[in-house]
Amino acid sequence: MKKNKSKAPAKLSADSLLRLGFPSGKPLGTALNIVHTYYKDLPKNHQIELLQDVLDAPDQYQLHSTLGPLALAILAQKEAAPIALKEQQQDYTIYGASGIDEGAFRQMEIAMRLPVARAGALMPDAHQGYGLPIGGVLATENAVIPYGVGVDIGCRMSMSIYDINTGFLSKNTEELKKMLLDNTRFGHTSFKRPKGHDVMDRPEFSEIPIVRELKDRAFLQLGTSGGGNHFVEFGTVDIKDADNEFNLPVGSYLAVLSHSGSRGLGANIAGYYTKVAMDSCRLPQEAKHLAWLDLATEAGQEYWLAMNLAGDYASACHHQIHERLSEALGESPLATIENHHNFAWKEKDAKGREYIVHRKGATPAGKGVLGIIPGSMATPGFLVRGKGEAKALNSASHGAGRVMSRTQAKNTLSKPQVQKHLKKAGIEVLGSDLDEAPMVYKDIHQVMAAQQDLVEVVGVFNPKIVRMNGDEKYMEVD
Repeated sequence: MKKNKSKAPAKLSADSLLRLGFPSGKPLGTALNIVHTYYKDLPKNHQIELLQDVLDAPDQYQLHSTLGPLALAILAQKEAAPIALKEQQQDYTIYGASGIDEGAFRQMEIAMRLPVARAGALMPDAHQGYGLPIGGVLATENAVIPYGVGVDIGCRMSMSIYDINTGFLSKNTEELKKMLLDNTRFGHTSFKRPKGHDVMDRPEFSEIPIVRELKDRAFLQLGTSGGGNHFVEFGTVDIKDADNEFNLPVGSYLAVLSHSGSRGLGANIAGYYTKVAMDSCRLPQEAKHLAWLDLATEAGQEYWLAMNLAGDYASACHHQIHERLSEALGESPLATIENHHNFAWKEKDAKGREYIVHRKGATPAGKGVLGIIPGSMATPGFLVRGKGEAKALNSASHGAGRVMSRTQAKNTLSKPQVQKHLKKAGIEVLGSDLDEAPMVYKDIHQVMAAQQDLVEVVGVFNPKIVRMNGDEKYMEVD
């Protein structure tokens, strides 16, 4: 009769400790060495409890025979002086300064004092965020800042243009609303049967531990949109430039415009590597969210691969949104355009030097590069062509930019007030809440006027039927 062999306790990993908030660097390595040498027979949960005790009170374990080295490593890291910022900030270019809040200026000034910062610019839709301001563009040398990219990695715009007369929209409003309700999902909802996509076969999903754990959830969220300011909408686009890249005649067309990002995949990647960066790159309190990862390190390379995966995943979600709506319309698009923000790119300056360019809420606007800059749900968006302005680091705004925080909007505005505004603008809205009302955004026309040196307008998009996260009837005009 065979005897049952007892299983060895599950081995404690670095990723497990990092997710629990354990500091990276020497304390992490010391902790793993100790548990795998002296406490390997303890159950995993007991190993974690033991290490947590040392982390909570390292001064009490300094003389412990086996845990002393860990306590000393934790204390040494806590006492280590933070990396000093430059005494003087580097200059950076500002567009539309009169419409930018002081918080955004302060954050950009701190960013320009980072030792790795080489150039910067502030777009006209800029406002205060975490770390780098929304609308901030920052070039660094061989370093990537997770919070310089943002939480919603690879958030993007996507537009499909159809050979359908714009009169179709007003005559088929109810049918188009139903198409949006049937073919889009927002927030915590998803499709019962998500469509497959090649992005799910990427090696990063098996090679990077934190990404591997997110694969199942990422598959369930394929083809869906997030909450907040994310939307899918029907509208009309007026092509104004006869010499356009799509060979479309000047005129009006039916269009679908979507705005969303990398969902839970990007958010968890951002949170995990921000923690790693803040543990390994200690900065003064006012700059702590600008902690960076050196691209020469394993963590830096991991984040770079994970960030690019999240960007491609966000693109895949948009493609599926537009595929579903194209099928519902029974039409193939004449043209599709997309661009992303909340990302970092490897780019070279005029002298051939390579930098990491972070665009946190900024649109790539290299010479000839197409992009989409939306307004609010009740104002136009713009299909643009970049002019390649070096002072702006080949960037432009990613939208109108907020003038009112979400809390302020909910405390200030009322549902009847917003409904009246939407009715006057002729907009149908499914979902949304007061924090995304048109009044919370800057005047998109002023924002566009402030960046005439950065982009030229190819076409103008006017939203008509908008779907966002929330109760489908919340903002619908009576």
